[in-house]
Amino acid sequence: MEPVTLTTDRLLLRPVGPQETDAVHAICQDADIQRWTTIPSPYLPEHARGFTEQMAPEGWANGSMFTFGVFLPTGELTGMLSITMRSLGTGEIGFWGAKEHRGRGYITEAAVAASRWAFTRMSIDRVEWRAEVGNVASRAVAERAGFTVEGVLRSSINNKGVLRDCWVGSLLPSDLGLPSTAPYLPGKG
Repeated sequence: MEPVTLTTDRLLLRPVGPQETDAVHAICQDADIQRWTTIPSPYLPEHARGFTEQMAPEGWANGSMFTFGVFLPTGELTGMLSITMRSLGTGEIGFWGAKEHRGRGYITEAAVAASRWAFTRMSIDRVEWRAEVGNVASRAVAERAGFTVEGVLRSSINNKGVLRDCWVGSLLPSDLGLPSTAPYLPGKG
């Protein structure tokens, strides 16, 4: 698939490439990003190169992962967001935000925009969010973006060789006032 660019009131979401390698490397030196995400730790320059030059472009090319850099109008990278295809009609969102830009709602705004795009352009009917139990910042972003936290999955995230419990939540098209590609009949009980 050809990469796309999305805009919001305050942000530009676009694919990343080699020009972002240094910024990604610098931002990912943050202890919280290394603790709560599954990026390698320590995060070396070659990890950033592999991400910006291979992983992100290849995900777009083969339709497996749609990665957006989250940029201010000035061109400054404030975060990263991906929607990874998990099964037919289901994508999983993942994100991180640069420490100096946290608390301004940028990643929440980006998560809504990317989910809206996935629902309207990618025939996705469920965007899942997962975060290790205790990652309250990720949970706050997900909840502000409209995700419903559905529970805890035991031993569901492998973070640097350790299996950990995670929260799981979802966002459906109807949560954003959009139609689904198929009828949805919620369970009763």
